[in-house]
Amino acid sequence: MKGIFARIAARLRDHERSHNFTCDVCGREVFSGERLCEACTRALPLIGTHCPVCGRAVRETGVCAACKQRRPAADAVRSRFLYEGEAARLVLRFKNGERYLAFPLAQFLVPLLSEFPGADALVPVPMAVRALRRRGYNQAELLARELSALTGLPVLTAAEKRRETPPQKSLSRREREKNLEGCFHVTDRKAVRGKKLIIVDDAYTTGATVDVLAAVLRRAGAEKVYAVAVTSVRDKAPFGKK
Repeated sequence: MKGIFARIAARLRDHERSHNFTCDVCGREVFSGERLCEACTRALPLIGTHCPVCGRAVRETGVCAACKQRRPAADAVRSRFLYEGEAARLVLRFKNGERYLAFPLAQFLVPLLSEFPGADALVPVPMAVRALRRRGYNQAELLARELSALTGLPVLTAAEKRRETPPQKSLSRREREKNLEGCFHVTDRKAVRGKKLIIVDDAYTTGATVDVLAAVLRRAGAEKVYAVAVTSVRDKAPFGKK
């Protein structure tokens, strides 16, 4: 753990030297070296009580209704914030060009990794080549690279997305899974075999993307597959449709 804290401190010093000392959300002056001011950090909706499997916010302790009905392919998933309010806006900004947000968002993911001791590598959710060219970057890979710099865990790009899929925003989980069927492929099975891997993404909504990728990694021989995301939606059962 000391090594992780030392890397975080060094990374913070690097960003402090290059940072303009204003909050990345509201523009207020920041004197702590952080990328977000205290007020904006407090405004991010932290996930408290959560499902031990998918990590979604739940009202009561225990496995959520969705995971009881159908167990995800990933061994466990954890997210830091609800995909609501300022956290949702921050993730959308990160997706839509503000790639410098990778560092503060990766900082928020660091505490989640303590739940997955012995992990071997980080696996960013891959993008199809055409989508990557259009956007110019893969936000999941940027997150994974910053998380790697903070923790020392290597980034493993042993999976690819072989085709571009239609937009999934309005699709149900089942429709998303059908949409993603056969699109992920492990390019280096030897690098995956016997490893404990952590999938990295910015948002966990229906869980279909993580589920399909986790299943592909498991079939390629991964021993364990976990996932972390900056945000996730609430469990629908106790909170109503979202």
